[in-house]
Amino acid sequence: MDFLSSLNISGSGLTAQKMRMDVISQNIANSEVTRTESGAPYRRKMVVLSSMAGNTSSFKSAFEKASAAKTGGVQVAGIVEDQSALVPVYDPGHPDANEEGYVMLPNVNRAQEMIDMLGASRAYEANVTAFNATKAMALKALEIGR
Repeated sequence: MDFLSSLNISGSGLTAQKMRMDVISQNIANSEVTRTESGAPYRRKMVVLSSMAGNTSSFKSAFEKASAAKTGGVQVAGIVEDQSALVPVYDPGHPDANEEGYVMLPNVNRAQEMIDMLGASRAYEANVTAFNATKAMALKALEIGR
């Protein structure tokens, strides 16, 4: 693994964690939206991450890829909607209430979103630390050559 590939891996992690934080922020912002453009309540979105190293289903393939010095990293494979149940709340005066007086609120749990945000923030910090460590090692290597 060369110097630039480790920086690319850290960079891909930074990009992926930033996307996670953006989607979590969107979930929190829309946690009270009862009617979207489609007419349905907002549904929680989640980021699906995948490895750039490819399929390493067996030990042999993982070992061959590692020995060939193929670099990895992470990428955003997609953004999916959480299909868990919406939250019914009794509010007969709400314009989106059904005949029984229930309003369907989004399936966004703010506490869960904050936990996910904390995890994404910690992962972002870890990638910044790895990036800075790689940069410091490169600077020390240049000092050896003086």
